[in-house]
Amino acid sequence: MNTFFKDKSILVTGGTGSFGKKFVRFMLDNYNLRRIIVFSRDELKQFEMEKEFNDERIRYFIGDVRDKDRLFRAFAGVDYVVHAAALKQVPACEYNPFEAVKTNIMGAQNIIEASIDCGIKRVVALSTDKAANPVNLYGATKLCSDKLFISGNSYAGSKDTRFSVVRYGNVVGSRGSVIPFFKKMRETGVVTITDPRMTRFWITLEQGVKFVVNSMWQMHGGEIFVPKIPSMRITDLAEAIAPGCRHEYIGIRAGEKLHEVMVPEDDARNTIELEHFYIIQPQFPWWGKSRNWSEGRPVPDDFRYASDINDQWLTIEELRRMAGD
Repeated sequence: MNTFFKDKSILVTGGTGSFGKKFVRFMLDNYNLRRIIVFSRDELKQFEMEKEFNDERIRYFIGDVRDKDRLFRAFAGVDYVVHAAALKQVPACEYNPFEAVKTNIMGAQNIIEASIDCGIKRVVALSTDKAANPVNLYGATKLCSDKLFISGNSYAGSKDTRFSVVRYGNVVGSRGSVIPFFKKMRETGVVTITDPRMTRFWITLEQGVKFVVNSMWQMHGGEIFVPKIPSMRITDLAEAIAPGCRHEYIGIRAGEKLHEVMVPEDDARNTIELEHFYIIQPQFPWWGKSRNWSEGRPVPDDFRYASDINDQWLTIEELRRMAGD
């Protein structure tokens, strides 16, 4: 893998976000890159990141994935792209649906077209468990984005550009995590919980970054990579972060699920299982033997990878360690 990234140029959209910063640090620490480009909208965050990292291999591009012309300029000379930029907050997307569509869907189309025309070799787009059987607008836009990136392999035609997707669950330590909320609530002695039955998939930022890097290295183009990660109960997380606090149940919010799914039952017939992850394979003529994962085995037709029926569960103590508490 070291030679795969040696002297390469990598661009990450949303590069000043939680994932982006962790990804940039991991790549700089582990690989001899030629350069890594941080593409994002916020000049203040880029300024702060530049002071924090202080590495001459980093380039900072102000830009928006909605702006295709800026993407063409940023992609010049780039080998690989990791697309992490998105509007991710469920309530914000519900209240601002046009904006979510512009960034998450139209932005995805812009990334695909710029990648093909600029000769990008590989593109990995970050997805979410909320894109599987979505019930909110955020999940629906990410499902559409996933479909666009997989179909991007058809649009590439004879070009060498390949697109794949990585889908995983809630991220420990991300800005949207419930952990900071629980930490603040514990000062009052009462923690509000939507529903005591709720479960979620749980992954650390570092695990997410490593999975994306491994997927980029292994991808043929067209896969949706889904890691095998543990589940946690929301009541256990509350106890881990705020032990002894009273739990107040306030009811499930609009656009929320009791449990999350990463491989829906309808995708089982196209899914294969490997030791550490699943691959949802596309239903396109170009997906043939040359791209077949021979080491994988098909899952049962009624297979469903969901947070409530997972065979891996985090204990309260494990959650406490992951949360750094």
